[in-house]
Amino acid sequence: MINQSVQLIEENLHLVWNEKDAGKRAKAIERIYVNGANLYHVGEEVTGLDAINDSITAIQQNLPPDFVFTLLKPVVVNHDIGRAIWGAGTKDQPTLATGMDIVHIENGKIKTLYVFLES
Repeated sequence: MINQSVQLIEENLHLVWNEKDAGKRAKAIERIYVNGANLYHVGEEVTGLDAINDSITAIQQNLPPDFVFTLLKPVVVNHDIGRAIWGAGTKDQPTLATGMDIVHIENGKIKTLYVFLES
């Protein structure tokens, strides 16, 4: 179960947050998140799969096209709570910002995601 949760959190970063195509991202969100999931990040709180996708689209529209999120440390899971520490940047400046995701997992999917921007 822990390995599946680690994989789920890693896929969230790579297949959701790094996906530029909203249609592909929507399919990944549907597979990774529960219906009615909550996303809490800087200045925003959204509920539902479509709202999560729209929120990520809005964030990406304010970032350079080659902006990506990468794991800086291995994902850690304790029962149904996981933590991912990430960096974000471009190919030329790979760590323009850092942050941490705290994830609540329910029945093998993300129920709640808290995003902390550190720098």
